[in-house]
Amino acid sequence: MSDSVSPAFRRLRVAEVVAETADTRSFVFDADLDYRPGQFLTLRIPSDRCGSVARSYSLSSSPHVSGRPAVTVKRVDDGYGSNWLCDNVEPGAEFDVLGPAGVFTPRSLDDDLLLFAAGSGITPIMSIVKSVLAAGRGRTLLVYANRDENSVIFGAELNDLVTGQPDRLVVVHWLESVQGLPGPAALRALARPFTDREAFVCGPPPFMEAARKALRELDFPRARLHLEWFGPLDGNPFEDAHAAQPEQPSEARPCGRVEVELDGEQHAFDWPADRRLLDLLLEKGLDAPYSCREGACSACACRIVDGEVSMIRNEVLEEEDLAEGYILACQALPLTETVKVSYD
Repeated sequence: MSDSVSPAFRRLRVAEVVAETADTRSFVFDADLDYRPGQFLTLRIPSDRCGSVARSYSLSSSPHVSGRPAVTVKRVDDGYGSNWLCDNVEPGAEFDVLGPAGVFTPRSLDDDLLLFAAGSGITPIMSIVKSVLAAGRGRTLLVYANRDENSVIFGAELNDLVTGQPDRLVVVHWLESVQGLPGPAALRALARPFTDREAFVCGPPPFMEAARKALRELDFPRARLHLEWFGPLDGNPFEDAHAAQPEQPSEARPCGRVEVELDGEQHAFDWPADRRLLDLLLEKGLDAPYSCREGACSACACRIVDGEVSMIRNEVLEEEDLAEGYILACQALPLTETVKVSYD
């Protein structure tokens, strides 16, 4: 790893490594982090081929429960990052880490929630569950799918949480070895009594698609459905000089205007037609959320209130998201003279 760390990053020390299952590890950091339930960290992982690679992993800890922040990593076939971490990391290891990011987080911990997780998709869901129980009043139904009983991550901890607050947390375990793969019909039946809740879905793509189809068939409002998954990072935010210098607008690329609502405040700027929205906001000193800057995660997602944009790349937003006006700020260029955007 490099001895120098960009001001945008920080270096965290691993205090503990916890074997959750045969192929899953939690890495507990000796650090204080300001983060929200359901967010993730992007780590710089050493590589003999290219110096380092960047990989994003969800925080399984809760900012509302005492204890140190932790990410949980499950081995993936041919996954360089997950296998390297599980094979090599011991207490005392240090990593360059991009700050917590992501919008897979409840608006309020007092809301009742419907949670779908499969495999390692439990990681951000676990952070949400612990936070709601510790700091909110919401009730939660969690449907958690795994290959078999030995694959269940956080099984004992989930049992303890249910035992401690059975009136607020219900966990439905779905085991492929017993029940087969969970299809839309089964998930629809489980979700039917809870369509008035906020829903969060995380897991392998086939599971997420099954859950989305189930909720869609129940006419579940898209505005209350939250999805979390990570596409591959083609670049490396730790090594790429992505903080592009401002470009001067020319006659061929005129300035428009963007109005931004962020953290309850209104901002307005000239927006050159060849400048990505995220780059512009960071240049202007706004604390706009982001992580990969490649259109491969949802950390920079925001919503168009008025106007139109184009996106250079989009690996995560679905047609329903686009129809609702969601965009990726790191890939957005203006198409109309005025664009209004909201992060709230």
